Order: sequence, then C-alpha cells, then structure tokens
Amino acid sequence: MGRRVTAKEALARNLRRFRQERDLSQEELAARARLTQHLISALELRKANPELNSLERVARALGVSVAELFF
Repeated sequence: MGRRVTAKEALARNLRRFRQERDLSQEELAARARLTQHLISALELRKANPELNSLERVARALGVSVAELFF
C-alpha cells in the first residue's frame, strides 16, 4: 500500500496546480483572494494552517470549490 497524502500535501499540490493552470502568480492570486502573497506561498510549501475563511477566498479566486482544493 502507498503512503497516504496528508491534507496539507493535497492542498499544496492542488493550489499550485490550479494557480498555474490559470497562469496566475502568487501575487496575483493573493490580490484576487484579498490575502497576502506570504500566505499563498506558505500554503504551497505546506507551512500554514489556513482558516476556513482563507480557503474559501482562495477557492473563489480560483473558481473552484473548497473541496476541490483537497481532492
């Protein structure tokens, strides 16, 4: 059996993938989500524990559901 992917790993992978698919920089995504570039970077590096409010903002800015950020 393979190793299970953690929620932080899934979030980091999917956030970066969705951002790059939309050709957005971290700064551009942060501006659209009304968050800091530092938080976007920390999420992609698995160094942050985001609040649900922040996840909702990121998902809305990317045009996806919060669930899609994890699966």
